[in-house]
Amino acid sequence: MSPHRSLSILADIGGTNTRVALAQGTEVLADSVARYSNADYKARGGDIADILSDYLRARGQAVTGVCVAAAGPVQDGVATMTNLDWVIDADKLRAATGATRVALLNDLQAQGQALGHISADKLRCVVPGPAASGAMLVVGLGTGVNAAPVHGSGAARVVPPSECGHVNMPVRSEEDFALMRFVEAMLAARGEVAHCGVEEVLSGRGLGNLYAFATQDPASTATSAEIFKALAEGEAKATHAAALYTRILAQTLADLALVHLPYGGIYLIGGMARAMTPYFAPLHLGAVFRETRRVDLLEKDFSITVVEDDFAALTGCAAYLAAQD
Repeated sequence: MSPHRSLSILADIGGTNTRVALAQGTEVLADSVARYSNADYKARGGDIADILSDYLRARGQAVTGVCVAAAGPVQDGVATMTNLDWVIDADKLRAATGATRVALLNDLQAQGQALGHISADKLRCVVPGPAASGAMLVVGLGTGVNAAPVHGSGAARVVPPSECGHVNMPVRSEEDFALMRFVEAMLAARGEVAHCGVEEVLSGRGLGNLYAFATQDPASTATSAEIFKALAEGEAKATHAAALYTRILAQTLADLALVHLPYGGIYLIGGMARAMTPYFAPLHLGAVFRETRRVDLLEKDFSITVVEDDFAALTGCAAYLAAQD
């Protein structure tokens, strides 16, 4: 069997669960996907090495490659998962799997590596734009928020690390200014850093912050799931929160588009992106994104697409490994 057809093991480590799968070349084997509770392994003093070992032992499989996507910063080949107290490096992955090819990616980088390998039925265009080649932009909207440009393809693909979820929330109106101060006060009252970055309004908890602002109740404990239920029922305050979310997202994407010029398209990933998709059109995501500025790029370029593939990070891991051969 050629190296591209040999088996690799992949893992996508989230805040709650780790997804593990096998791949042949760039193809993730759908029937091999399994989920493991991070809390269960942490409680036993285990980590990703134990998850990978248990998976391979249960399947009786041998692999030649391993790639892990970690929801945390990767620096000098080491990922540190602060919430899990897990430190991951190549030696740990190699020892756990016996693989000779080892790679460790940030989860957003893995999503960027997946672009071009995701089936068309898992891509939903929400703001049309001209088909063009060039850089792409991957934007994660879920438990956290992050974005990174995607350059090149195959072994030449580069997805630089980023922490842009903590850039300042765009403030374009008196309501935006009031929202920023409201969120800062909420964070300070919780003993957190009183900085209103875009993650504080575009993540899952961010929608909760927007709902608290819409209701003018800083003590609100409404979850994103509860807010989406209220939104589906037409509740006015939930609709207000979703409208704020959509407008702030559109303005943030517009700023990022002018920084990175993603002529190949903007791709939204994560649970919040998928949950908000039905509301983007009625709440005017495209109209706000395509505002008039001194340059006319936003008016005519850059499509926006939602990735509806739960396993995109695994696909990105497989594509990255295959491209290294």
